[in-house]
Amino acid sequence: MPKYDINDPTDLDILRGHFNMVTADEWDEYIELAESRSIGYNNVKILKTAQRKAGIAKYLSPKVLSWVMSLVDRLDEDEDEDEEE
Repeated sequence: MPKYDINDPTDLDILRGHFNMVTADEWDEYIELAESRSIGYNNVKILKTAQRKAGIAKYLSPKVLSWVMSLVDRLDEDEDEDEEE
């Protein structure tokens, strides 16, 4: 994921769009993956919050959106590396 400026309205809309494309079921998979990789309590907790707000990014702050989507990217990258091995 490119680095988005959370103070730029256009970047924020793009970030919200990416968040809204992730379904609650996909969030559940990310949560399971995060727990299995032990990425930290706060990270798992914020993913669970994201699951509850799936599809309604307007209820999350820009900072939280950025945090959650960076976690998603990190988990996706780790998964891609595991598949290559």
